[in-house]
Amino acid sequence: MSKEQTRSTLLEAGTRVFHERGYNHAGIEAIIRAAEVPKGSFYYYFESKEHFGLAVIDDCAKRYAEEVERHLGDTSLSPLGRLRSYFEASRGRLESRQCRSGCIFGNLGQEMADQSEQIRGRLAEVFSGLIDRYAGCLAEAQAAGEIRADLDVVALAEFALGAWQGAILRAKMTRSTAPLQTFLDVLFGSVLRPC
Repeated sequence: MSKEQTRSTLLEAGTRVFHERGYNHAGIEAIIRAAEVPKGSFYYYFESKEHFGLAVIDDCAKRYAEEVERHLGDTSLSPLGRLRSYFEASRGRLESRQCRSGCIFGNLGQEMADQSEQIRGRLAEVFSGLIDRYAGCLAEAQAAGEIRADLDVVALAEFALGAWQGAILRAKMTRSTAPLQTFLDVLFGSVLRPC
């Protein structure tokens, strides 16, 4: 296994273990066992568990940004169609996991915001980037006449992110996609009604 493959394997294993156990209950031993690499490999790439946690967030954020762009950048759909496609694809992923894993960023934020300023700050950057991307798509929806011109797209984006994260938490607690469907119904049926 090459050095880059070893690092990627560790990050993938860390993501799985963080999803299953949370950050605080994910020991380095569990991560290297899941990755099937020697302990020395972990410390070759990461100086600490916190440094590793930040690398996991960065890796997940990169992959998630690609997923977001695949949907929100799809100009074959209207801006609201793109936004709906994005949320429906996310709902499908959560449903395929029986709503057990939730959102890695939301999970880590709930667990680590008061424990690590570096992790809290990095997660805040990830969420800020999502709000910016949602707002851009909503601004396109305004320009296309899909939503009212007087709506504050940044406030709408902030609302959508917060409501979506809450719906994910509820879905995880109930093991049901019903909260996710309620989010979609309210966002697209009431909040973002056509002009």
